[in-house]
Amino acid sequence: MDVLLYLIPMALLLGLSGLAAFLWSLKNSQYDDVEGAALRVLTDDDIWP
Repeated sequence: MDVLLYLIPMALLLGLSGLAAFLWSLKNSQYDDVEGAALRVLTDDDIWP
């Protein structure tokens, strides 16, 4: 039962850090060009000798 005193704050800290990372990525426009990434997969830019 004493383990819960450590696990609950650690779980909250991990959850808040994940939320902070997600909000940071939203703020820095990481998800703006969704279609460009999908179309980039279809292009054949490999240079074959």
